[in-house]
Amino acid sequence: MLLIESGVFVDSLLIFVLAFLIDAVFGEFPDRIHPTVWIGKVIAYFKPKFKNENPRIEKINGVILCLLVILIVAVPVYFLLFGIRLFFGWVPYIVVSAILFKTTFAIKCMKQYTVPIAEALKHKDFDKAKRGLYFIVRRDPTKLSEQQIASAAVESIAESTTDGITAPFFFFALFGVPGAFAFRVINTLDSMVGYKDQEHRNIGWFSAKLDTVANYVPARLTAILMVVAVALLGENWRESWRILQRDKTKTNSLNAGWTMSAMAGALGVQLEKSGHYALGDKGDISPAHITRALRIMTLTAILFGTVVICPILALKALVTRLV
Repeated sequence: MLLIESGVFVDSLLIFVLAFLIDAVFGEFPDRIHPTVWIGKVIAYFKPKFKNENPRIEKINGVILCLLVILIVAVPVYFLLFGIRLFFGWVPYIVVSAILFKTTFAIKCMKQYTVPIAEALKHKDFDKAKRGLYFIVRRDPTKLSEQQIASAAVESIAESTTDGITAPFFFFALFGVPGAFAFRVINTLDSMVGYKDQEHRNIGWFSAKLDTVANYVPARLTAILMVVAVALLGENWRESWRILQRDKTKTNSLNAGWTMSAMAGALGVQLEKSGHYALGDKGDISPAHITRALRIMTLTAILFGTVVICPILALKALVTRLV
């Protein structure tokens, strides 16, 4: 009863559900108004200003860069929502919060990017399929085979289940909409400066480490729930669990291997990035596997919201009520 009566729980749950529905109906916002695009512009603006010839100074600057962008984004979001609640009331607060929160995760977007790749592969239009990969992977798709194109798409779906969906959910549950935006900043920084090349190894080291830390718990919870989703969808959950246990540490990333190995086992295929990793046992991969991976991703997101997010929100409400 305490939980149901708590405004913290009800507000957060309404924001979460409404944001989920907004994503399902509308997908992504246009780039010109998408907060993640603007976060990228902020990072691009500040990055050259924090470069330094001294590696130690540049490493310190990398910490400052990361924390500065988080503050620039998360603090205004907090005060914006606080002001809306204070001056305009509960309904506008819930609606605006849901709209903003939705911009920190992407479910329908992954379908919009990967289904055309699957269709192009079905029609043997490999050039079109490769062009589609530019939007979802970092690797150069120009020299990839048909199998490698399909593998890259499935890998992206599996990895994005964490950093594109469940991790923002997790930080929303802990810290509200500003927390989800803080995670989106960290993840965007990692994608822009978190490389080990000469240009980024110093300026981006902290962002890369922080992204690893931020995704650590969500990645593991997501992989476990992915196996559950696989079972509910009638896929091979035993193989998904076996490959997860065997291959989860084969990637350079401490986190990415968890969901990718679970997905590889579920689909009975090998997900491979040449020269980096091979997850799962040998098996032909086809465009149909992309569609199956999307179903697994979507159900995993729903399960994460039900099994992880709702209990966290309920616990927060109880603590708030008791305090």
